[in-house]
Amino acid sequence: MTIEFKEWPKTPRLLRNITITEKIDGTNAAIGIVPTEKVEAGDPAIIAEVVSDTGEDFVVYAQSRTRLITPGKSTDNYGFAGWVERNAAELVKLLGEGLHYGEWWGNGIQRGYGMAEKWFSLFNTDRYQGISEQTALNIAAVPVLYRGPNDTEAINLAMTQLREWGSVAAPGFIKPEGVCVFQHASRTIGKVTLDKNDAGKWEAETKESAA
Repeated sequence: MTIEFKEWPKTPRLLRNITITEKIDGTNAAIGIVPTEKVEAGDPAIIAEVVSDTGEDFVVYAQSRTRLITPGKSTDNYGFAGWVERNAAELVKLLGEGLHYGEWWGNGIQRGYGMAEKWFSLFNTDRYQGISEQTALNIAAVPVLYRGPNDTEAINLAMTQLREWGSVAAPGFIKPEGVCVFQHASRTIGKVTLDKNDAGKWEAETKESAA
């Protein structure tokens, strides 16, 4: 083999801004919106074709955490692809081209949150901060609990507020999951949960023995 130089990657600064959002307990999902000319005709992943207000042609697809999904009892994931299909034109208008990640949650999914419906909450709060809660579509960004300098106390405060006051995404639900912490400098996300599912074995034992 030929020896090649490989530099050490730049180390992102720790004390930069973070965004803390509520971690919602549902199922990971994404909406794909792609110009029609970039996709092979007849691709089985396509679940809708939309002509936008500007006259551009788009195809729309959906995915879960692990696979592409389409409407159907055996091919969908908690009805997400069916929801995307039914609302494709409005989603293209609202979101535009791209792959839009979020959490599909609510009635019948994980905690359920005491809800009669399902919602799609988008992860990237900077990208989607201009999107107000769309009750007709059941789509919104995940709730932001804190924006500012990296601060452990801010994380602890967000956890305390969720523990004492319940979910922000579903007001009145008293057992939220926890928080996600987005590090802007490194573009990475970490999580902290209220039920200790993110803790190592020794951490959980230490917390329990101290309780």
